[in-house]
Amino acid sequence: MAEPNGVYIGLDLGTSSLKGVGIDASGDVLARASCGYPTSRPSGHAAEQAPPDWIAAIEQVTAQLAENVAPGSWQAIGLSAMIPTLVTADANGEPIGAAITWEDSRAQEQADQLRERCGADDLYRTTGQWVDGRYLLPMFLRLAEAEPGRAAATCWLLGAKDYLFGWLTGHIATDPSTAAGFGCYQLETGRWDDDVLAATASLAGRTGPTHSDGPTGIAGPTGTTRPGNAAPSDGSAEPDRWRGPALPPVLPSVTTRPLRAAVARRLGCGQIPVCLGAADSVLGALGLGVRAAGQIGYIAGTSTVILGVTDRLRLDPLHRFLVTPLAEPGSWGLEMDLLATGSALRWLAGLLGDGLDEAGVIAIAAETDPADAPVLLPYLSPGEQGALWDPLVHGAITGLTFGHGRPHLARALVNGIVLESRRCLAVLDETGPFGAELQVAGGSAAESSFRSDLADATGRRVVMPDGPDTDYSARGAALLAAQSVGQPLPASPGTPSRPADSVSQPDGAVSQPGSAVSQPRGAVSQPDGVVSQPDGVVSRRPAAVSEPDAGRAGLWDQLWTSYEHARRAITDHDHRRGDLDGWQPESDRIS
Repeated sequence: MAEPNGVYIGLDLGTSSLKGVGIDASGDVLARASCGYPTSRPSGHAAEQAPPDWIAAIEQVTAQLAENVAPGSWQAIGLSAMIPTLVTADANGEPIGAAITWEDSRAQEQADQLRERCGADDLYRTTGQWVDGRYLLPMFLRLAEAEPGRAAATCWLLGAKDYLFGWLTGHIATDPSTAAGFGCYQLETGRWDDDVLAATASLAGRTGPTHSDGPTGIAGPTGTTRPGNAAPSDGSAEPDRWRGPALPPVLPSVTTRPLRAAVARRLGCGQIPVCLGAADSVLGALGLGVRAAGQIGYIAGTSTVILGVTDRLRLDPLHRFLVTPLAEPGSWGLEMDLLATGSALRWLAGLLGDGLDEAGVIAIAAETDPADAPVLLPYLSPGEQGALWDPLVHGAITGLTFGHGRPHLARALVNGIVLESRRCLAVLDETGPFGAELQVAGGSAAESSFRSDLADATGRRVVMPDGPDTDYSARGAALLAAQSVGQPLPASPGTPSRPADSVSQPDGAVSQPGSAVSQPRGAVSQPDGVVSQPDGVVSRRPAAVSEPDAGRAGLWDQLWTSYEHARRAITDHDHRRGDLDGWQPESDRIS
């Protein structure tokens, strides 16, 4: 039984730092902490991190939390992490080499080969993913070519959170949302797909050297002892079809295992349950209170996640969104991830100098009329997912003059992020009955001017919970941990929300990337009181609300037209530079 006065810890392994929170049974945050770690970029398109840095961050964050909430009161720990991020591990679950993060795009060639071998549309229908070079199987295929010795020594292919769960508990497992980032998880059955794994092994056999157990890398050791005593489950890979490193069993997000005694001593707490958790996007939405069908979450950070909740499995024939299993069975997230948003703002802040940070860039952007800025394509990763799924695009600025200065460059970047957000939201509108309200949190969304731009450009009511909470993925992990030990989910932290079936638009109105719903303008704070949520959940906390200004819809329509004209011209150049004559993204065939 859950302890009513207990504390639940949530840990979120993000792109640049690990964030932790302690919450009580009502969901209120009692303590928060964070610890950063570096990303190594040893070559173009590379992004690597050291797993020992993550462990050090866990120890530091939990020590900081313990200063405010006694470890003796901790009831459970929940986990969230960035995906897809690859950890190659030995038979004991110890990492071999650096982790390869989702920002790493070196495996695009291997991803192209895998999609071709499996059939790109078939692979999307099976997995709900347009598998590119940021997924774990292509990443490992690249390793099999570039570092055959490391690949041959690998016994486990793990996501970042899978590795942390193994370190904390001694058990290896993954959850459905993290499994989606491997590129071979069947959404309908909840199992690894044998045909995709066989295709991966075939590609590795063609490109990698062999040893006594088969091709180096994918066909690694067979019959090895599974680390952490983790036994295969119904979600495990079939050994007669997949001779490579073991993939972890796929278990429900609320699965718990006890904290290892040695780790409990290091953290100063008991051997409390550790909840397997889910991907950061999934738990960010949960922590924000986005869990009812028709709700949309907008979670800004290094990248930006736009996630619409649906109660049935939906796919897009044009593969413009991912389908992510949510932590609550029977719920799915239609997800689009803009790869460079917070990271792009930090990059520009560094270039502009004078001690600017992300908030400072947005603040000086607010000084400039959006129409006076040049056009900036924010594809700095490079490549973009979002609703485009184009690995070849690069960032670009066009329309510069001597009359432009620092505020115009800042405004151009904000425009680009807002317009790509608009593209993604328009795709959700085409897909199903999503509400006219957007629940936002984190990063750029914390700035009122950005929220106003987002409301004006999309015609949506933009709502952000009031208060200091920004670590919504960590909060979601803590909430799930509480649920895993019998504590009901508390009231949402957020905000009044309009369910999809209550949204009215003019007769015959069709949502397009440039459309705006006419609603009153204004950023207001909702009264402190009980507000009904679409799923019956109540909220007692005020919220900052930005209403769309119908008078500015025309401005953003014009900006959209100019932006798209520039994007198409520059994208064409990027494709020609990539020596891919005749290759064209699906999105350009239909927009």
